[in-house]
Amino acid sequence: MSDATISERFAAPTLRALEQSDLPFIHALFNDPDVMRFWFSPAHLTLADLEDAHTANHHDDRDRRFIVDSAGRRVGLVELVNIDLLHRHCEFQIIIAPGEQGRGFAGTATRAALDFAFRSLNLHKVYLLVDNDNPSAIHVYGKAGFGVEGVLKEEYFADGAYRDVTRMAIFQADHLAATN
Repeated sequence: MSDATISERFAAPTLRALEQSDLPFIHALFNDPDVMRFWFSPAHLTLADLEDAHTANHHDDRDRRFIVDSAGRRVGLVELVNIDLLHRHCEFQIIIAPGEQGRGFAGTATRAALDFAFRSLNLHKVYLLVDNDNPSAIHVYGKAGFGVEGVLKEEYFADGAYRDVTRMAIFQADHLAATN
C-alpha cells in the first residue's frame, strides 16, 4: 500500500509525455494477460524490446504516448497512434492499471487525450476499437462523446477465441462543441 493520503490517491489525473523511466511500468502492463486481452495481443514483451522500441520511435510524429498521472503516481497509459496528418485522424488506445480502475481515471484521461488530439494536433477524427465484451470501456467512450461506427465480426483472436469489436469515433467539431 502506498503512503499517499486518500486525496492524493484519488487526485484527478493528468497526462504527461511517456519517458524512458516509465518503461518498467508499461512493461508490467504489457505483460498482464488480463490487460492485454483487451488490446488483442498476447502478454509477452521483454523490457529490452520495449526500450528498443521507445528509442527507435522517440521522434516519430505518427504516435504520441502519455502516462496517466495522479498526484505523481502512474495509473495508466494513453496512446494516439497511426496519426495521419493528411487525413487528420488517429487511433486512440488506453490502459488504466488494474488496481486503479473504477476511479474515473479513464474518462478524465480520455477527455484530456481528445483535447490534445483536437486542440494541439488539429485532428478531424479520433477512432478506437473496443472488444464487445468490455462494456465498462464502451460506457466510458460513450460518455466521452465517441459514437459507434460499426461492428467488426471476429476481428481479433484473444483469450482463446475470435472477438467481435466495435469501432467508435468522435469528430473534432463535436468534441469542441461539447467542451466549450
